[in-house]
Amino acid sequence: MSSLAEILGHAPDDRLLIISADFVGSCHAANAAAYTALREGLATTAAVAIPCPWARQAAQAYRGEDMGVHLTFNSQLDALRWGPITHAPSLLDGDGGFPRTVADLWDHADLDEVRREARAQIERAVLWGFNVSHLTTHLNALQSRPEFFDVYLDLACEFQLPIRLESGPAEHEAGFPFRQLATEEGVLAPDHYRFVHDVDRATSLAECVADLEPGVTELSLQPAIDTPELQAADPTAGPARVAAAAALGAQSDLASAIEAAPVTLIDYRGIRRAMRAR
Repeated sequence: MSSLAEILGHAPDDRLLIISADFVGSCHAANAAAYTALREGLATTAAVAIPCPWARQAAQAYRGEDMGVHLTFNSQLDALRWGPITHAPSLLDGDGGFPRTVADLWDHADLDEVRREARAQIERAVLWGFNVSHLTTHLNALQSRPEFFDVYLDLACEFQLPIRLESGPAEHEAGFPFRQLATEEGVLAPDHYRFVHDVDRATSLAECVADLEPGVTELSLQPAIDTPELQAADPTAGPARVAAAAALGAQSDLASAIEAAPVTLIDYRGIRRAMRAR
């Protein structure tokens, strides 16, 4: 079976890199940072969380960039809350938003409501003008339980979109072969995935690039510009998100590492074309 790199027209030992600016729509600071990274910096893709309060503004600012839908069923921040865009009582916690934790979602969610909500988020993204290139899942809520993964995979098949999947020990921890299931359905996903937590450490991203394995790797960051809104909404992760925005700049250490390494930057649109061609 051909590797993803070969399907995309590359050699199997080539190192291909997707750099994602995630959590678009969560706040205006995230939107501003993501579009700057896409238009002037290193990001090759992004993902919008449609239920979040600034998703509509993200749609108004959209100019055709590579954009996925960040299927969202949790609202983990204390000061900033969001909830379902459909009538979905089982997807609400006690204060009217999505559950704060994935465990709470898994314990109480009705799967029919999950499926209806996920489809509505994709359809709204299309209605708002996004040329949706792929699907991701917030906090991996739709990936790590088989009944929820069925929804994720079914929608990827229905809309003919590639998906993000964790790599490494994630399948063992989940207890079922989600990558194999996706492959059997013809749904493409990057081979390797890293969510970068430690952007403040100067060498962390350069190390990621230097250590890339053959195939397609996705690096995910959640950039945001430094604003009072961000400081109030996300005081814990805010500094790391500001550091992520700086790291995605065209003159950053990450840019130097990419230039020095045998790495080819790609986006999800090429994977979507390949998936639909097959």
